[in-house]
Amino acid sequence: MEKMNLHKSKMIALIIAAVGIVSCLLPWWHVSFAGYGGFGGAGYSINGLHRLGIVSFIAFIGAGVVTFIMGDKSKAYEGQEKMITAACFGVAAVFAVITLLANMQSLSFGIFLAIAAGAVGALFVWGMVKMPENKPKA
Repeated sequence: MEKMNLHKSKMIALIIAAVGIVSCLLPWWHVSFAGYGGFGGAGYSINGLHRLGIVSFIAFIGAGVVTFIMGDKSKAYEGQEKMITAACFGVAAVFAVITLLANMQSLSFGIFLAIAAGAVGALFVWGMVKMPENKPKA
């Protein structure tokens, strides 16, 4: 981490953005053919790169890219960089929720991970969720 000269908060935000990107590649819902004479619940999964889920994917990428191209990388988020990164995470969470509400049946774990990553990322960058501090043992 010292070689990259990234502040701890930016490194954590990058990890959250990476989790969000991976969550868009995971299944968001599952279509089953079990009721049509199939045996064992055959079907297929649909990931987050469909419909409005692609907006979440792009927003997670944007949150990660902003960290590398804007501001001083050795300092915590501040000013416009903070607002853009928080907005990217927020947009990712909102569009994942919209996708969830549009298809409330056969949901899978990827969409919930995307919502959590977007919400936690926005709250973390905005400063509402703090990093745990290491206290020296006495």
